[in-house]
Amino acid sequence: MRNQRFVVLLAALAALTLCPAGAALADDLQTVGDPDSLGFSPRRLARMTSWFEAQSEKGDPTGFVVGIARGGKLAYLQATGFEDQDKKTPMRQDSIFRIGSMSKQITSVATMMLVDDGKLDLDAPVAQYLPELRDMQVVKKEPVTGDPILSDVAQNIFEPAKRAMTIRDLLRNTSGLVYASPDYADPGFENAAIHVLYGARAPFRRDKPIADFVASLGALPLLHQPGEVWEYAIGYDVLGRVIEVVSGQPFDQFLQSRLFAPLHMADSGFSVPQDKLARLVAVPGPQPQPPFANGDVGKPQTFFSGGGGIVSTVPDFLRFCQMLLNGGELGGVRILKPETVRLMTTNSLPPDMHLAGHEVGPAFGTGWGLGFAVRTNPDFSLIPGAVGSFNWQGSWGTFFSVDPVQKLILVMMMQRSEHSENGFYFNAIRRLPYTALKVPEAPVASGRGNAEDLAEYVGRYDFGGSTSSLDRQAFVADGNGWTGLESVVAEAGGLRVIKLVDAGPAAKAGVMAGDLIAAVGDSSIRGLTLEAAFRRISGPVNAAIKLKIFRQDQGNPIVVTFTRQAVPSHSVQLRIRVADGKLVVEATGGWSILDFDRGQPTPVVVRSKDEFQVESGDHTRIAFVRDATGKVDGAVLNPGPWEQRGVLAQ
Repeated sequence: MRNQRFVVLLAALAALTLCPAGAALADDLQTVGDPDSLGFSPRRLARMTSWFEAQSEKGDPTGFVVGIARGGKLAYLQATGFEDQDKKTPMRQDSIFRIGSMSKQITSVATMMLVDDGKLDLDAPVAQYLPELRDMQVVKKEPVTGDPILSDVAQNIFEPAKRAMTIRDLLRNTSGLVYASPDYADPGFENAAIHVLYGARAPFRRDKPIADFVASLGALPLLHQPGEVWEYAIGYDVLGRVIEVVSGQPFDQFLQSRLFAPLHMADSGFSVPQDKLARLVAVPGPQPQPPFANGDVGKPQTFFSGGGGIVSTVPDFLRFCQMLLNGGELGGVRILKPETVRLMTTNSLPPDMHLAGHEVGPAFGTGWGLGFAVRTNPDFSLIPGAVGSFNWQGSWGTFFSVDPVQKLILVMMMQRSEHSENGFYFNAIRRLPYTALKVPEAPVASGRGNAEDLAEYVGRYDFGGSTSSLDRQAFVADGNGWTGLESVVAEAGGLRVIKLVDAGPAAKAGVMAGDLIAAVGDSSIRGLTLEAAFRRISGPVNAAIKLKIFRQDQGNPIVVTFTRQAVPSHSVQLRIRVADGKLVVEATGGWSILDFDRGQPTPVVVRSKDEFQVESGDHTRIAFVRDATGKVDGAVLNPGPWEQRGVLAQ
């Protein structure tokens, strides 16, 4: 799935620490414990509940289930809204969701179980287990631009692979395989010739077994040479067939006997039994088309999609994540070796890996392990938490993240038919739990200090993209310069704009959602993959860019020019003013932060020179800093190890 864009920056993963085996007991995730004892502010957790309740009232999605575990204990499990809005069926904590691409992590674990068993060689050619994928050909590329030669694709002219794709390649998304994009031009994937070819010759047939699907791939070319380019692909569906061949079991039976049953994931599988159908969450609006469609999960399945076909619940997936956080063990049952989990959740891509237009890459502080996106940069990433945190998401609206340093697990599930907007909700589950973590307490001052001139502190302070010092997030850019094109998808005619940042350069220049970008500069991007088109859009800060755009209600193309900007950081802001003789602080950015709620001015009292505090709540402290001339030019929240620094923006 492609809901947003992020990328990989290689950094040391020494901070990745796994809990000792046996650290979490089987019953620790059954009952919600005291949030305060687990390091959360109950008031700020309630703020998160209110946020999700407000979104449920909008009707798409109709509801959510959110689960948080910390230190092997359940800190939060909340259901909001409806399983089925038409029937007014309330959402339950154990409601069953289609988890889409979060199936990939389950398939990755199943694969590595066979590696641990000594039955599967991670670096063996895939053809060693699936002979039908031997001697695959590769699409030729333009020597200068690296763009695929689409005319050769149409004429079935390819070149030999330099080496065979391996099991590791399938897990890393470096196999050269791609996802199909049939004639319906699904908005999640490119609609270039190679993707259409996959859709025509290797369709996802829910009435056929995965063996038939894999056999159909043998006659298709790879888009990239194995090992050279990261591209989100059907490799996990191929792995499902590898598991069948190596284990001698159908994929669904292997998962049930080796993973779901031992971990007590009672509601996970490829279909929902009749006695549980009442808990299956309805999808509002039009149903997604393949490859996102699970088929009718209320009936036994034939095609066991390891890339997107599994259903599960938040409690089940919390157990799966806790097993990983524990180093491969849960409740006395060992699933993987600790060193195997460490390998899977460590970036496996070289720093110069050519990445194909998805949510990983050097500019975004995110790498890819063996089945997981991994945070690699301490200062910015779309993955919450510390370096070494890992996560992924599903096209139907599911998300999980594991922070090994904080021993924190986040799981959110919803069901949406329009996956292009899922990033809005994923952003919330990335941020809200971290802003609910308690800060180590400092002595509460009497509030009798003096401040000579409150007016000198007045202004708007920008804290970047972080709601917590434990989860530093920068507003990310596409390339070195920022265009404000937040979400685009490739179609045969170019790039379709799905969403823009309101104050971004493209929006200010007149680009609108729904526009079709047909050319960048004087070069057409028609028929290019998302990867190739983004190479044209990317560029340095302050460099000019010209787009030729077609708009639905206008016959002639529109030419728009603007300048790529430096990356803005405006997600978390505080507005400070004086009211009734007191300094008043209000969160005005995208998110509340600590004791400061959006839209709710909070007075602070003097603690000492240039330092104030909130009298109630968690007694958030705010200290102002001055430049060399003595003028206030910034602020620090809770000075100390958990501090967050902001700059005076105006």
